[in-house]
Amino acid sequence: MPRANSAGLQIDYTDLGQGEPALLLLTGWCATREAFGRMNELCAQHRRVLALDWRGHGHSEAPLSDFGGKELLDDALAVMEASGAELVVPVALSHAGWIAIEMRRRLAGRIPALVLIDWIVLDPPQPFVAALHAMQDPLRWRQTRDQLFSMWLHGVDNPAVSEFVLNVMGSFEAEMWARAGREIAGSYEHFGNPLAALKALSPPPPTLHLYAQPPDPAYYEAQQVFAAGHPWFQVRRINARSHVPTLEEPEEMAQAVEDFVERLTELNSVA
Repeated sequence: MPRANSAGLQIDYTDLGQGEPALLLLTGWCATREAFGRMNELCAQHRRVLALDWRGHGHSEAPLSDFGGKELLDDALAVMEASGAELVVPVALSHAGWIAIEMRRRLAGRIPALVLIDWIVLDPPQPFVAALHAMQDPLRWRQTRDQLFSMWLHGVDNPAVSEFVLNVMGSFEAEMWARAGREIAGSYEHFGNPLAALKALSPPPPTLHLYAQPPDPAYYEAQQVFAAGHPWFQVRRINARSHVPTLEEPEEMAQAVEDFVERLTELNSVA
């Protein structure tokens, strides 16, 4: 596996396929690139695909001190530099979307578009905000994490999803979950919500949100209303029951990403 140097830390990443813009697969906190499963190889049939483990996650080196979203951004940029990729479309699962937005803010035209996956792009519900704060409590973090796992796996009959949630995400301990809660809560407090953060970019990049949960029609309708007033934003509901549609429906996810990026490339060629 290739490695990138991020402020002295070795960041492990996968490099498959050929062609730009390349995809950079980003996982959320307390997760590894295993979250993308077969989607990695399926996307690589069409173009270059990079997928990393954040510092302190998976096969990447763990720092001796605390870290947050700023350092995860450094990891993503280090992988871009090490790989030599010039144009990159971040494909960000859940709250890795905050990192993707910062990549666009930092690199502008080198990040021609964003793909967001299963993210709370509207104002976060109060119970979720409460859970983010409970994750930072040494006495409540484990119960809170287990409640989230139970919610994410409710009605899900997919061994790959269960394995990932229970054994991969479940392998992280209190310190990482507290860090995740702190960083995610801080991003919502600072930006309001992801759609507001995207809208504030100048200009906002073409953005696709692929999601499976929550199934509430009102959530989809609110995003459609936003899309109607902001043509750079698209939303598509994936037919999956879990919070990890990348594992549950890898073919549909990979095709949706490729269709979006290919269409973007065609439009840029015409322009």
